[in-house]
Amino acid sequence: MTDDADLLAGIEALEDKLAQARSSITRRFIGQERVVDLSLSALLCGGHGLLIGLPGLGKTRLVETLSTVMGLDANRVQFTPDLMPADILGSEVLETGADGGRAFKFIPGPVFCQLLMADEINRASPRTQSALLQAMQERQVTVAGENRPLTPPFHVLATQNPIEQEGTYPLPEAQLDRFLVQIDVPYPDRDTERGILLATTGAEETESFQVFTAEELIAAQTLLRRMPVGDSVVETILDLVRAFRPEDSSASEAVQKDVAWGPGPRAAQALMLTVRARAMLQGRLAPDIGDVAAMAQPVLVHRMALNFAARARGESLEGLIAETVSQITRAEAAA
Repeated sequence: MTDDADLLAGIEALEDKLAQARSSITRRFIGQERVVDLSLSALLCGGHGLLIGLPGLGKTRLVETLSTVMGLDANRVQFTPDLMPADILGSEVLETGADGGRAFKFIPGPVFCQLLMADEINRASPRTQSALLQAMQERQVTVAGENRPLTPPFHVLATQNPIEQEGTYPLPEAQLDRFLVQIDVPYPDRDTERGILLATTGAEETESFQVFTAEELIAAQTLLRRMPVGDSVVETILDLVRAFRPEDSSASEAVQKDVAWGPGPRAAQALMLTVRARAMLQGRLAPDIGDVAAMAQPVLVHRMALNFAARARGESLEGLIAETVSQITRAEAAA
């Protein structure tokens, strides 16, 4: 079997499993198809997701359901101001043996799992937030001078409340950049909320079922990276990312005037992966420019910032991204 035929067969087989995974997730997390697809995309790409939404919108429920459906060993950490790095990474303790001898023993923290839910991540101090930086980027942690690898696959799904900011610590740019996508969780529409009411207030709740194993998820991540990406999609990604850097010659007047700092190379890498994931979730063999337009906001919005003058005028990153994406995709389509 040729490599192309093998890739085609793998994608077709994966399409069926992803349809089953969606069905299983929506048994407990009703509606919100875009939120579900973005969360699955983060896992398919081997990345991390930042879920932003008000309390009670199902963020925790979604992460718990994903761990069940994808067959991942999961832990949850509730971030609070008094949380310490050792509470996440683990620490060494002095242990006395049966012979009376003493030796240090490492007690692993909750980060040693395959899916870590960092609940309300912005409530912990910068010192504690930084404990996740190495884990998210290198898939290992260093404790007491020793590097300790994390079991693959390793993913962080963090939640953040966008309203109540008292007693919180904004995530530093370096940590935001390590999240593959920002997933905004909105209020459900009326029909979805009706379904939630009926499904969650009865005597029994429908349970999700496992579809993937950790090994199958790793295989899917490898398959995704083999998916071809056309030159036009690559050029659109480069045009888009560079267009949001205010010092770049391709940046529009609005970007130069309003943007304090733009996305780095990780944004382009994230777009290359997430457009493939979106195509895969829709049963297509390769991404197109429409996938770039659809994934631009979740990939870029947390990797750039408006300057003070733009914020004072009431400008929004979402509007600027939408306008710039429209201009670039129209130009690419006309070329």
